[in-house]
This record gives sequence, structure tokens and C-alpha cells, in this order.
Amino acid sequence: MAQTAIIVPCRLESTRFPRKLLHPIRGRPLVLWVAERIAAAAPEIPLWFAVDHPLLADCVSQAGFHVLMTSAAHQSGTDRIAEANRTVRADHVVNVQADEPLVTGMQIRALARMLAEGAPMATLATRFQRAADFANPNQVKVVFAPATRRALFFSRAPIPYARDQRGVVDDAWVAANPCFKHLGLYGYQAELLEKFAGLLPGRLEQIEKLEQLRVLENGYAIACELTEDPTIGVDTAEDAERFEQLLGG
Repeated sequence: MAQTAIIVPCRLESTRFPRKLLHPIRGRPLVLWVAERIAAAAPEIPLWFAVDHPLLADCVSQAGFHVLMTSAAHQSGTDRIAEANRTVRADHVVNVQADEPLVTGMQIRALARMLAEGAPMATLATRFQRAADFANPNQVKVVFAPATRRALFFSRAPIPYARDQRGVVDDAWVAANPCFKHLGLYGYQAELLEKFAGLLPGRLEQIEKLEQLRVLENGYAIACELTEDPTIGVDTAEDAERFEQLLGG
């Protein structure tokens, strides 16, 4: 049976939200909220953190989690995971982002299942509910083929483009015309993961700043499944406040 591992890539510096993984939320760094969530949601899958700085290594290891130091020169999280898996040596790798504190066990197991079924790479999407989110370049869009559930393209732009509305849409249009938000969760076959690390960043990847486009540009398929589980990616200080509000109490 193929060995599956969860590897979380962790980079100290962040352009939009400096050192966000160490940002305290109710006295605990964001990265530990994510670590504890994953450990509770999928305790049966080995969990590793691939970090680029001693501050992150100390934070995570002192909380009892497995840590691997990786190069600070990596340009993407996938490159970081590829380096880490040369030590972990898993056949299937699930990549949970270190800023996704609401990841669920169902989402993690869905990725693991798609890999077990033979997908070279897998990811998740959820329906947009609001036009404002659909227009937000920080919320990545994915279009996929319904028959095969293979991703066709990822973009920061609102795709598909509403030509008849000249791109101006409201919540009612989004409700009537399903559009999908890409979640920052991935699964990889180890073979593809290692190949990815040897591929040069693609032209579309460099324009959109979306590393998954490197996979599509090189002819590999990405399986895409829908999830209705709520999620929040902490990209800004406002996102961190929103997560804290969701904790209630």
C-alpha cells in the first residue's frame, strides 16, 4: 500500500502579511493553529512541516511536530515540499498550506483518495457565493471539465468571463452561473513532485504567480474535486481577524 504523508510548506516572510505564520491569534502563532487542526483532522496520516527559517523550526518543533529545514531559496511551496519528501520518502504527498486553519479531514482524505485512484496531482475547489469574492484577485479561480474533473486553467482574473455582462456581475449572476474558487490544498504523486522541482517556472506561472500553472504548462493533469467544507486562507491581517472572529467565545 502506498505511503501517504502530509507536508506543510512554511516560509517565514510574506509580501502581503509579513511573518504571518508567527502572527499571534489568541496567544498562539497561526502556524500552530494549522498544525493542531491537521493533527486532529487526519491523525492517521504522518505530518511534517518543511520550513525555511529557525524561528519557524523552533516554533513548530517545540509544539511537538516533525520539522524539516529546507532551502530559503525556493520560489514555490511545491519546490519546498519536493526537497522535504527526499527525506520523508512518501509515495503520495498531501500539501496543506500553513495559512489554512480551517482545513478538514474530509478535504485531506479527498486528496489522498484522488492520488490513490491514480491522479498525478489533485486539488480542491468550492463554489463562489459572492460577486465581490469572484472579482478579488487574491481568491484564485479554477475552471475544470465536469466530465473528467480535470482542471483546465487557474487564474486570478474572474473566469469564466461574463461576456454578455461585459464582466460586470452581481451575486445573483454568481448564484446562477457556478464559478469556482481554488483552495490552496494539493496532492502529488512523488514522481510528479520530483519532476516539478526540475521544471523551470512557466510563462503563465510567472504572469499569474500561480505555481500550479507550471504543471498544466508541462502537460500534466490536475484532478479537481468540489468541497462544501468552509475554509479561510489567511493572506492578510484582515483575514487573521476574520479567523479569530470565527473562533467565537
